[in-house]
Amino acid sequence: MDETRIHDIETYIAENRENIIRDIGRLVAVNSVEGPAEPDAPFGRGPKQALELGLEIARELGLEAVNCGDKIGYGGIGDSEDYIATITHLDIVPVGEGWSGDPFTLRQRDGYLIGRGVMDDKGPSVLCLYALKYLKDRNIPLKYSVRALLGTNEETNMKDVEYYLANYKAPVFCFSPDSGFPVCNGEKGICHLRMVSTGKTEKIADIRGGVAANVIPAKAEAWVRGEKPEETENVSVEADGGLWHLTARGIGGHASMPEGTVNAIGVLVNYILDRRLAGDEEEKFLRLLARLHENWDGSGIGVAADDGKFDPLTIIGGVIGIEDGHMFQVIDSRYPTNTSGKKIAAAIGELAGDLARIEVNKDAEPFYMSAENPAVKVCMDVYNGVTGENAKPYTMGGGTYARDFPNGVSFGPEHPERSYPDFVGPIHGADEAASADEFMEALKIYILALIELEKLSF
Repeated sequence: MDETRIHDIETYIAENRENIIRDIGRLVAVNSVEGPAEPDAPFGRGPKQALELGLEIARELGLEAVNCGDKIGYGGIGDSEDYIATITHLDIVPVGEGWSGDPFTLRQRDGYLIGRGVMDDKGPSVLCLYALKYLKDRNIPLKYSVRALLGTNEETNMKDVEYYLANYKAPVFCFSPDSGFPVCNGEKGICHLRMVSTGKTEKIADIRGGVAANVIPAKAEAWVRGEKPEETENVSVEADGGLWHLTARGIGGHASMPEGTVNAIGVLVNYILDRRLAGDEEEKFLRLLARLHENWDGSGIGVAADDGKFDPLTIIGGVIGIEDGHMFQVIDSRYPTNTSGKKIAAAIGELAGDLARIEVNKDAEPFYMSAENPAVKVCMDVYNGVTGENAKPYTMGGGTYARDFPNGVSFGPEHPERSYPDFVGPIHGADEAASADEFMEALKIYILALIELEKLSF
């Protein structure tokens, strides 16, 4: 690797470190959870505000700033019609429970940045903009233009990218800094189901838990009739207007990485069943849910799958509630190539019988790009050159924008293989955090990767 170039990049990063952290903090301060659509804010006011701020930061850095239908935008450099892109997102999942401070105020502790969206994906968004600033400031020769795409609908429906690709030319190659390093060249299929009980509630006046399909909840609640049940270590009981208010606690996290989590809905369901707090029809449905929640590999409900290319299937319950007197459970499954969302829905439907109906709300097939692809090899070589590792590409259960592009991968900046202090929370969880030093290393990797990608022929 060019040591002079590397030294120059390191100097650039050191000079801009505090500005980078400042700009991450500006974006973290925006509550950009999807909201009701408005004429000029198709995904709600929060995502629109975050997009406007992201483009403002791009302009401050001397980049071209383009708003694409208030759904997505980009900071760009170069004059070529063909372009390389990075793509990140500025929308976030709901805050959830268990934060030790304000989720929308960036906090720093022992070299870590803490705040909702700091890792997923506002911090990486800022890194990409500063990578383009380096290319511009140093007059790096560009065979291809470069765009740092900023999406606003990744956490829910990815309608932003759907709009972009329908109205703008696709990049010749793009990478999404929304995963772990080194390079993710394949993503599992993603299926969202909704299981709705056919019977109506009796003794359960209300049940609630979860904030989104792709978030494992750390808290779930129910209001039940009858005699007061005893409290347990994980379930508290309080009187509330003639009902008993049950609050179950678990350990939250991302639906694609359930290992080490404890789904609070499962804790609550088992508590209700063990103490016979439900009516007959409710109990039948809850026993079905208990089979879903007893493990996350799908074996409890007959949908386990493993193709040898991806990690085995995972399945979790993300949101539970009551609608028109019927309980429902939203389900998130990440599946390999030897099954499908349709097969998963059919298997659960057969198991449920007349207890529930199954609705398929989303089904995105797996994607895979060969590790021998020249662009993938560039990303890998740069990562290994900077870190001194001999890492190989991997596949994952998370879903990123990369799957929607004809030629794309996801590329850091997370390091799931590393150990972190207990106060460092996960993406989609409480006290979401990122290492400032790892962000700066990632920026060096992204700058070098973009320079090397410019040398390829697409």
